[in-house]
This record gives sequence, structure tokens and C-alpha cells, in this order.
Amino acid sequence: MIWRKSSHSNSSTECLEVAEAIPGLIRIRDSKRSGDPTLIITANTATWTAFLSSLRADNPLP
Repeated sequence: MIWRKSSHSNSSTECLEVAEAIPGLIRIRDSKRSGDPTLIITANTATWTAFLSSLRADNPLP
């Protein structure tokens, strides 16, 4: 599984990492605690993209 950090993250370890090992299952973890359990959400590409766009716009989805 390949974990990705935001391109906006700096060199600190205080950020979230995201991985998609199985299409439609998004894993999210705290980069400082990579051995802890991960949050797993179900989202197709369109839903995940809309979620990320809402975060970028500081306008959370309803």
C-alpha cells in the first residue's frame, strides 16, 4: 500500500496520509502514529474528489 501526503504538507510529521489499496476504500492515518489503526471510508472517485474540493474551499459538504 502506498501512503500519500498532501503536497501542502511541510517537512513536519503533523499531517494525514491517504492510501487507496482497493478502489473505493480510502484509508486515512495520522503520519505521527502510522502504526495505529486507520480510518477507512467508502467513496467512489467522484465523492472523494468532491470531499477534497470542499475542504480546499473551506466549505464542508452538508
